[in-house]
Amino acid sequence: MTTNWLKRLLEDVQQGKMDIDTAFRDLKRLPFEDMGYARIDHHRHLRQGVSEVIYCEGKTISQIAGIVQKLAMVHDNILATRASSDIANAIQQLDIPCNYHEAARIVVIRPTRQASVGNIAVVTAGTSDIPVAEEAAVTAETLGNRVNRIFDVGVAGIHRLLSECEALFEANVIVVVAGMEGALASVVGGLVSCPVIGVPTSIGYGASFGGVAALLSMLNSCASGVSVVNIDNGFGAGYQASLINHLAQHPEKGSPQS
Repeated sequence: MTTNWLKRLLEDVQQGKMDIDTAFRDLKRLPFEDMGYARIDHHRHLRQGVSEVIYCEGKTISQIAGIVQKLAMVHDNILATRASSDIANAIQQLDIPCNYHEAARIVVIRPTRQASVGNIAVVTAGTSDIPVAEEAAVTAETLGNRVNRIFDVGVAGIHRLLSECEALFEANVIVVVAGMEGALASVVGGLVSCPVIGVPTSIGYGASFGGVAALLSMLNSCASGVSVVNIDNGFGAGYQASLINHLAQHPEKGSPQS
């Protein structure tokens, strides 16, 4: 991570293990490194506690490989999101430690084990919503959170959700992933006292308009405490849930990896 790397660099200078010119050359990579097609934000970990995330869609494999190599020189637990199997294979060929979470379409580069804190519940209305839910869950787990998955408990069979009430009550924050009419976010929001993050998905028949129906339903939730991210944005929900969960565990800090 940038924080540990910077501390080690300063300690090496202080102890005479590194001369000033060498340290200055290394520091030139900060605050960002210009690659022409991308500007790598090495300071993001210092500002936000999480290194820059690689959004893979729209990038060529060679661009992704170049960004991964630059980030991996300094950071751990780098997230590459929306990664196809071809992209994952290309990253694996770089001989940098990584794990591919196929359902979530996420590659975690230079994964390092850390303590999992708190409790985030990731809930889906249906099985078809699981890929977006897994994106949220893997993101949150990589950022050091304990995640409880509760899948296929949509309102068409409300008894399935009610059987999981105890698990919902124990959560510091709940991510609700639903397509169709997106009603599950309101129902969960009416049951619990913690924040609920709604994730509308593009799952549904024609009149769901690719997730717009679920988005509008969640935005118009009658339950207090429900916020909403964009359609299919599991990553954004997992990241936001991590912030909330860490604040609940360490209100004096608030950083995802403090």
